[in-house]
Amino acid sequence: METKLTLVSAQAGYGKTTALSEWARQCGRPAAWISLDKYDNDWSAFWGGVLASIRERFPRFGESIGFLIEPESAASIDTAVSALLNELNTIEGDFVLILDDYHVIESAPVNEAVRYLLAYLPPHVHLYIASRTELPFPTARLLAKGEVNVIRVEDMRFELEEGVVFFRETTDLSLSEKQVAELFRQTEGWVSGLQLAAISLKRSGNIADTISQFNGRQRHISDYLMEEVFGHLAASLREFLLATSVLRRMNWEMCLAVTEKADSQDQLEQLEQLNLFIVPLDDQRQWFRYHHLLSDFLQQLCAREHTEMWRQSHRRAAVWYETQALYEEAVEHYIKAQQADDAVRLIDRIMLDFMPLKGNVLLRWIASLPESSYAHKPAFQLYYISKSLMDGEWDQGLHRAEQAEKRFEAMKAFLPESDWQQLMGNLYYLSGILAYLQQNLTLSSAYFELVEQYLPESSSFQMSSSKRYLGHEGFMDMLSLTRDLRESERFQLKWIKTWEKKKNFPFVGYFYITYCLLLYEWNRLDEAELYVGQAVSREDLRTNVWIWIQIGLISSWVQRAQGRSGQAAIEALDDLGFSIDSPDRKVIWKRIRSEQARLLLSQGQPQQAYERLAQSGMSYLDEVTTRYLEEYLIMARVLAANDRIEDAQLLLGQLERLAEKEWRLRGRIKLKIVQSMVLRQSARPHEAFAPLGIALRISEPAGYIRSYLDEGPIMIEMLSELLIEQQAAVQSSLPLKYVQLLLEAAGSGSDASKPFLANEALTEQEEKVLDLLAEGFLYKEIAARLNIALDTVKFHMKNVYRKLEVNNRTQAIERVKRHRQRD
Repeated sequence: METKLTLVSAQAGYGKTTALSEWARQCGRPAAWISLDKYDNDWSAFWGGVLASIRERFPRFGESIGFLIEPESAASIDTAVSALLNELNTIEGDFVLILDDYHVIESAPVNEAVRYLLAYLPPHVHLYIASRTELPFPTARLLAKGEVNVIRVEDMRFELEEGVVFFRETTDLSLSEKQVAELFRQTEGWVSGLQLAAISLKRSGNIADTISQFNGRQRHISDYLMEEVFGHLAASLREFLLATSVLRRMNWEMCLAVTEKADSQDQLEQLEQLNLFIVPLDDQRQWFRYHHLLSDFLQQLCAREHTEMWRQSHRRAAVWYETQALYEEAVEHYIKAQQADDAVRLIDRIMLDFMPLKGNVLLRWIASLPESSYAHKPAFQLYYISKSLMDGEWDQGLHRAEQAEKRFEAMKAFLPESDWQQLMGNLYYLSGILAYLQQNLTLSSAYFELVEQYLPESSSFQMSSSKRYLGHEGFMDMLSLTRDLRESERFQLKWIKTWEKKKNFPFVGYFYITYCLLLYEWNRLDEAELYVGQAVSREDLRTNVWIWIQIGLISSWVQRAQGRSGQAAIEALDDLGFSIDSPDRKVIWKRIRSEQARLLLSQGQPQQAYERLAQSGMSYLDEVTTRYLEEYLIMARVLAANDRIEDAQLLLGQLERLAEKEWRLRGRIKLKIVQSMVLRQSARPHEAFAPLGIALRISEPAGYIRSYLDEGPIMIEMLSELLIEQQAAVQSSLPLKYVQLLLEAAGSGSDASKPFLANEALTEQEEKVLDLLAEGFLYKEIAARLNIALDTVKFHMKNVYRKLEVNNRTQAIERVKRHRQRD
């Protein structure tokens, strides 16, 4: 009770569970216990079990953190576990949490979460872990601090003197010290081996011969002794053991259901009296489980030599669980009983409830069933496809969708027309997203056309409400999905126009985000502002936290680029954060604090920017991830602006190593730009041109502008020097016209050599619109003065921008003024 962690690490049969259970009964503190098995090797199942075990001691524990068991929480471990830690802090006095059989947990997110939990565990909470293997996460730091109590095999195994006491006080055997020593040599003090030996020797006619037959390591001894023990039991008890071996835990009622024997309670009591590796799970001794050694032996024997009993026992267990509304356990047994039809029937019944929290379980079930068993259940196939989408397995998902389309076509004659239309519409909706994520915009558009034909009111797979900020990583950087941004522009605009009139269609929010980001990157700020305004006015987008946050951030960028940022913009970001109801608040505020720091930096307040960034809890020493790319790039800028160049470069070095593995085009461009900014402010400013040159070469085809302009005067200065230097060079490998374009967009370049209205003159109406705009009139006022529609004004301005080759009203007015002055 003086350490954070007690680890009991030993192979099967050394008494880990026995020691912990006896200690828990005697420690005098509330203890929550969870016996883990392979079905808990999943984020939702694991944390659901942990919360349930704690609630047995504290019934109202964790009512406010139900999101912990949602699969999306695995994407933000620090946020999820921090919420659990806050709840643990509300427990008064010492509290014990025991995780038994932790070796079954292979899930990387679960292991990382337990590591994080341990690092910040409150001093009054103590974690006990029993495992057959070493922990899959480092504990050296805790060990060095004296915060880990490790109990290993050498501590658990019996000494010879203890073995003598064991045989003398728990058995009727009269063994010589030499015979006990021989058993110890064979079993190496292995407690279960000694216990099995004692059971076997009681039935032996020649103890000396029996002892001499023991050989090999634990596995061989246990197999041999199990066969010896099992073979000497009464036939009725052997049959009972084999039939009930399929149960993870049992009471007399479950045993009755599986064996159909009225004496099930008597059989359980007899097993206890025989001390035959049966473990009580409660103080009333109503619930039991078999020791893992016995369970493994019985299940292997039953499945191998008693196939019909194996299937029948699973089938009976499934029926009993289903009658008790324990559907997850029922499905597991139906699958093992090879009752595919019943498994499909039950999965179909619970699918909608399981999809949000136990998607991995559903997927495992469906994958374990023959496809022919659910060919008539299209929801199974749609779910499989949607899981491929969320898991990033886009090739596999689209392949499955193409196969499903053929099956669904064949179902047309057997389904009501409306049901079949909905089925096909949902399929095409998922297919359209998958094709989009695979950069095939033509195919994606074709699928969305079919959605409009079959399901014009939207797919049921479209979430109308989502409080989660996490889980949208596939949509984080859509500009990087294609190098042909002109094609992307046409695609985005087409579907915004198609869906903008629909009232409950939050999926359109992803398109608004990408299109506004594209317009912003191209410095078409007025258009970006227009579409951001459209998105903000949609009530349905407010129901999706991630979409709403992204729209708010883009709005902030546009305002800053138009020179309207300041304290009001920082307060607007605060309002955005406070308006959000989400379990991912910590991640959201990390994003918002970073954006506020960037605003403060652009206003020449580097110290205030650093202080604001510090509120996010980030550090340049963090283990960086792609999810927080923008935040860490902002941190590097802020560190450099505060003369912490080495810290900034250390952080950028981590990001560079990560970029080689995971980042798309836009992320690499931004990284190179920030690297050049930091070098420019270092003692080696001329080295800044190397990463800047790389950024220019890879961003020129896409025509990125704001990624450079947003860096402010330092970047403009570098671009100007680079242009002068490269123009004087004999041969340049850099896109100099692109550099000149960037300088012109920043107002620093010269356009004297560029013919004004070289290709196309403004119409008379466009001239009138531009003149009124120059006088300060708003679009609505211009429409009223010229007696034309507001959309017509917008149409004329779009043509003006194109003809003048500018991106906003300020540039257009300035361009015309300079031209008229020359005239």
